[in-house]
This record gives sequence, structure tokens and C-alpha cells, in this order.
Amino acid sequence: MHHSRLCALLIDCRVADIGQAAEFWAAALGRAVDPDHPGTRGNYVMLETPEDEPIVQLQRVEHESRVHIDIETDDIPAEVSRLEALGAQVVDRLERWVVMQAPTGQRFCVVRVQRPGFPKNANRWD
Repeated sequence: MHHSRLCALLIDCRVADIGQAAEFWAAALGRAVDPDHPGTRGNYVMLETPEDEPIVQLQRVEHESRVHIDIETDDIPAEVSRLEALGAQVVDRLERWVVMQAPTGQRFCVVRVQRPGFPKNANRWD
């Protein structure tokens, strides 16, 4: 048995200055940049997140700009197996997350628990 839920929207930005991109998205979404969040570092910038809402994080990337989701779980191998059974494929296994591709072509990540209150609002999978 494990749990999973939508964790985050990641805005992948192919830009030289992630801070400038963060200022745009902060203004566009009405969320301030959160410079003190541990997820704001290097190529990553967190926007302030109201409780019980998905995280919005920007990351500077070399690939094309896009938006992807993260699914957080208390058991990454079990969640990856569940998603593979639904037709998703593993693209890359990294130290702390797994990049997957849905049968419809979108890429997404399966990550360890990121937000407080887990497993509130999470699905339980047996």
C-alpha cells in the first residue's frame, strides 16, 4: 500500500536569467517569489504556495520551455510500477526522482513527498 497526489507544477524555462523568468510568472500568477524556500537555489525558484495548493516552481533548463507536473508519493518504486501498468514509461531514474512519459506523450516526474500534510488529499493504492 502506498499514497500519491499531485504535488507541483514545474515551469521549465529555457532562459539565461531564471530570476527574471520568476518575476514574470510571479506577477502573472499573483504569487510572490519565495527566496527563503529551500527549493529556491541555483537553477530553481519557488513561488509562494498557499496551503493545500500545488507547489509552483520554475527551473532553468536546456531543453525546450514547457510545463510539467510532479506526482509526490511515499513509495517511488511502487508508484512508478503503478504508472507503468497504466502505460507510462520510465525515461530516466535519477537520485531523488523518476522521469516518466505518459502514453499520450507528456513527461512528468514521480518524486518523494514534498509538501506538508501528506497523505492528506492523497490517493491510497493497494
